[in-house]
Amino acid sequence: MTLYTTLTDHDLVAFLKDGDKTAFTEIYNRYKGLLYIHAYNRLRNQQEADDVVHELFASLWTKREELFLKTHLSGYLYQAVRNRIIDVISHKKVESAYIVSLQHFIDHSEAVTDHLVRENELTALIEKEISALPPKMKEVFELSRKANLSHREIASKLELSEMTVKKHVNNALKILRSKFGLISFLIYLGHH
Repeated sequence: MTLYTTLTDHDLVAFLKDGDKTAFTEIYNRYKGLLYIHAYNRLRNQQEADDVVHELFASLWTKREELFLKTHLSGYLYQAVRNRIIDVISHKKVESAYIVSLQHFIDHSEAVTDHLVRENELTALIEKEISALPPKMKEVFELSRKANLSHREIASKLELSEMTVKKHVNNALKILRSKFGLISFLIYLGHH
């Protein structure tokens, strides 16, 4: 019988790739505390730090067969947590900007019909710009934002790599933001 606590990270990863739950548990027990502390120090929120670590390990298990480490396991896990922390922080900033913008609009709004007219005009302009995107970028963007498909689902549906899907979505967002500004575009996305 293998004593998992004595195995190297490299050996644990090999067992993990084969679906060994005990190896996964050992990796979890070995790194969860350090990763949580790192996440908490950056986020200053216990629930968010717990969520980041939980999502990382859930992803590690579901993607175990395709796991390819360019570095040590500890470096991979640290980088993965760091990326998730950045996602949480940037999501908070976008959410905060949207709320501030919305509150400002409510505080200074004119008649509701005027708002609806402006919103419809903005929506029409954005739809026009979306239509002007290159065909594949437009298709990917609409599946992402209107059909609410994940990058993985889009990649599977269109037979593209997830990286290609991500690039199409990011490029479409850059184009649209440059034409309409961030706040206007966020308000549009909030309705779709």
